[in-house]
Amino acid sequence: MNMSNENKEAVALKKKLQAAGVQYCFAAFVDVHGIPKAKCVPLAKFEEMCEGTELYTVGAVEGMGLVGPQEDECCTVPDLNSCVICPWDKRYAWMNASTHYHGEPWLGDGRVILSKVLAKAAEMGFKFDLGIEPEFYVLRKDAAGKLVPLAPLEFKGPNACYDVGQTIGSMDFLDPMCRYIEELGWGVHSFDQECGKGQFEFDFHFADAMTMSDRFIFLRLMARQVAQSIGAIATFMPKPFSNDFRSGAHFNMSLADIKTGKNVFLPTAKGDPLVKKYELNCSRICLNFVAGLLKHAPAITAVCCSTYNSYKGLIAQGDLAEMSWAPVLRCFGKNNRSAMLRLPMSRPCVENRAVDMSVNPYLAAAVSLAAGLAGIRDDLDPGEPLNDNLYTFSARDVQKRKISRLPQTLLDAVREFESDSLIAETFGEEFQRIFAEQKYKEWTRGFYRVTDDERNEALTYI
Repeated sequence: MNMSNENKEAVALKKKLQAAGVQYCFAAFVDVHGIPKAKCVPLAKFEEMCEGTELYTVGAVEGMGLVGPQEDECCTVPDLNSCVICPWDKRYAWMNASTHYHGEPWLGDGRVILSKVLAKAAEMGFKFDLGIEPEFYVLRKDAAGKLVPLAPLEFKGPNACYDVGQTIGSMDFLDPMCRYIEELGWGVHSFDQECGKGQFEFDFHFADAMTMSDRFIFLRLMARQVAQSIGAIATFMPKPFSNDFRSGAHFNMSLADIKTGKNVFLPTAKGDPLVKKYELNCSRICLNFVAGLLKHAPAITAVCCSTYNSYKGLIAQGDLAEMSWAPVLRCFGKNNRSAMLRLPMSRPCVENRAVDMSVNPYLAAAVSLAAGLAGIRDDLDPGEPLNDNLYTFSARDVQKRKISRLPQTLLDAVREFESDSLIAETFGEEFQRIFAEQKYKEWTRGFYRVTDDERNEALTYI
């Protein structure tokens, strides 16, 4: 009996995992929120798992459809190329997987949705590259049970950004994380204490969008495991404290020529009239991509900032002692960190700063790419870049410059998501409906909940 190439690959991979001492394997898919789901399979059953023997009632998983006891199960098809041994516990191997229903990729799976849009990009001659800048808090409980920053010495001041003392004081977490990221071959550039007290960022090399999305899912799992091992908590809540900074996950996006590998956002030798008009150092394709993102920005924001709490971070200041560094206006700028979209000086890409740490990266990458490709197809003009400090703009300034705000609540964003034809085209009408229903429920739960702080503040004077 001849063995298929896929089966040969699975057998060879199993031997490598056995030699490394692996005992169990996860082939994980994600729910609508980007939370990984999988059965734990003994390595002895590895080949069978790779052939799709593990079945899942996805109606029991958040936001994937097929709800109801009468629906058939999905199976998982793992991506063998994504296999890694978990650095913190080498008993486990991990693969990212896509769900299949009745023998076909299931269109309620974010990984499947992204693969469809990547195929469209390939038809246009492009490969989509992505870098993500993950920021998140790592906290511990003090003697009174209060959550405090990981470093034992309290930081005095409004902004802890780049503080060396806080970094050194948090190395019980940062050191193993850095070593594990290097072991995984992701290429660590740097890590630092971010602006929030107990908030950190890891910067590593970009990759194709599917690989980067897979890595982002694994990073969140790894961060939680490492934090737990030292008695701490890693949280990916976008805005855990009203008086401290939001946790972003900026998307750095670029397109490469699928044949040559050259970044097509780089300026062309002869230049372009539109690029010259705006005095920018990029290509026309890059500006088209930006224009597509801006055209669909409200709907994209529903995916990139997908929780009720997300919109407590998309503010100019709020309870912060200084500006938030989060975008509030639907515009782009040349190296402007107060705009939604930034063209960085240091790298040929488009940075979307309106993405936060709770994101489902597959869905966000899919809708971002779809919008950018639409901008290229229609040769859209993004308009004049704004290079001012946008936090100083008044309502009159915004109106005069003919720009608009990003959605201010999850409700606003989901309404835009529901009405945008690009979403239906990218996600399919069924998943568009499922996502919107999930988020409407989340907004309702958040809006009608009365908190202790709200009651204490208003009880005696209203």
